[in-house]
This record gives sequence, structure tokens and C-alpha cells, in this order.
Amino acid sequence: MQHIAFFVAMALIFGGLIWWVAGSKPAIEFYSGWLTEYSLSIDNLFVFVIIMSNFAVPKKLQKFVLSVGITIALVLRGIFILIGAALVSRFTWVFFIFGAFLIYTAIKVAMGEDDDEEFHENGLIRLMRKFTHITNEYDGEKLRTTIDGKKYWTPMLIVFITIGTTDVMFAFDSIPAIFGLTKDPFIVFTSNVFALLGLQQLYFLLGRLLDKLVYLPVGLSIVLGFIGVKLIMEALHGNSLPFINHGQPLQMVPEIPTWLSLVVIIVAIGGSALASVIKMRAVDSKASDKQLEGKA
Repeated sequence: MQHIAFFVAMALIFGGLIWWVAGSKPAIEFYSGWLTEYSLSIDNLFVFVIIMSNFAVPKKLQKFVLSVGITIALVLRGIFILIGAALVSRFTWVFFIFGAFLIYTAIKVAMGEDDDEEFHENGLIRLMRKFTHITNEYDGEKLRTTIDGKKYWTPMLIVFITIGTTDVMFAFDSIPAIFGLTKDPFIVFTSNVFALLGLQQLYFLLGRLLDKLVYLPVGLSIVLGFIGVKLIMEALHGNSLPFINHGQPLQMVPEIPTWLSLVVIIVAIGGSALASVIKMRAVDSKASDKQLEGKA
């Protein structure tokens, strides 16, 4: 808990420094981006738990796996952010695509179609299993091991590849979402860094409680849907597509202020978390009452 509080405090201080140096607007953009990425990262933990369980990662190695996984995620996010920044700076119409994708994702999440109850190995991993020698036994943190004089890859390699490819899929949600809040690559990257740094400790704190956050998908769908609409409104406001208003910007389309984005994110995520806690306590209370009735 102390580690999580430390990274949260660091993010708040960093946002305060941005406020002091560059003003309120970029600072609010950072806080909005950090909260959004952090919330999406919490959702990612559902999949991390499934991956760890599926590959039977020993508890003593889970911290190491998460550290490497987070490092891989930072590198991949950095690449996606550079690509996204280049697209946004050159083609403003890309906001239409980002916005539509986020709205589509929000609907999927709200309908429960985005849940990952079971783990399915992707094609790359199946290909590796077919053409390489992979043992089912871990050898500490090693990627390669020797059994009866023969070299084998350990499951650790598969775990790293799985986490890496999984994060690529999650990046398709998170990167458009953050660019819907700010166009500054520095703020985009730093908000991702602070969100991912606290993920390791959050995994061990919430690992057994993730399935209790029943309303988190509702909060995430509201945030993603809101940002998707915001992106489309911005794209219309700065329109250059010839088949929309003859290629002229639609000035009558309002721009959503940064502070409103922050308010929506806090209310949606905070409200879904609070509702989940209330429901969890109600369920626990009913279970306790039934136990007492059974004893009576």
C-alpha cells in the first residue's frame, strides 16, 4: 500500500510541477491522462492475473515478470506514442478514426464483450511451441535451460511474449484515449509512465479483488465513450475533409474544456469504484447473515 501511495504522490507532485512551470492547462491534461491510463491499466490487471495463472508462474517470480512486462510495455507505448503524435500532427482527420474506435470499444466494454474469462494463446506462441523446444518447468529467471544435455526455452519467454503482445492490444485503446485529452507527446508519455510504474504494486494489492470491481467496466466505458465523442467533436471543429462541410471547419461544434474531461473521469471511475465497494460489502453482509442463520 505504501508503494502505491508513493507513486500516486509522485504523479500528483509531477502534475504540480507542470502546473508551476507551464500553467494549469497542461497540468490538468496530465492529471486527466494519468487517471485514464491508470484506470485502463487496472483493467489490464484482469488479463495479467489470467496469464500468471495459465502459465503457473511461481509466486516468487511474479514480481520479476511484472517488472520486465512493465518495461516492455513502456517501450511499446513509447513507439505507439511517437507514431500517434506523427499521425495527429499531419492528419487531423485521424481523430475521426480514434473517436469511432473508442466509442466502439466503450460499447463493447459496457456490454461485457471485452471480458477475458479465459486465456487463448495467440498465433505467435502456438508457432513457437510448434517449431521450438519449450519445457514446462521454470528455471528461476532464466529464458533458456538445459535438460539432459539439450537446450530448451523456459515458459518465462512465453510469458514475456504474451504480456508484450497483450499490451500491444491494450495500446489500441489507451493511446487514442490519451490523445483525446492532450496532443503533447511529453504529457502523453509521462502519464503512461506514472500509470505503469504503480501497476506492479497494484497487482499484488488487488490481485484477489479484481473480480469484485464489478462496476469498473461501466466507469471505463463512460470514460472511453466520452473521450471518443470529444475526439470526433475536435475533428469536426478542425475539419479538413472535403466531403464534410466542403472541407471547412465546423466552428459551431463546441470544444470540450480540459477541466470538464478531468471531472468526467474522476466521477466515472470514482463512482464505479465506490459502487463496486458498496455491492461487495452488501454481498459479504448477506453471506455473513446466511452463515449465522446456518449456525442457529
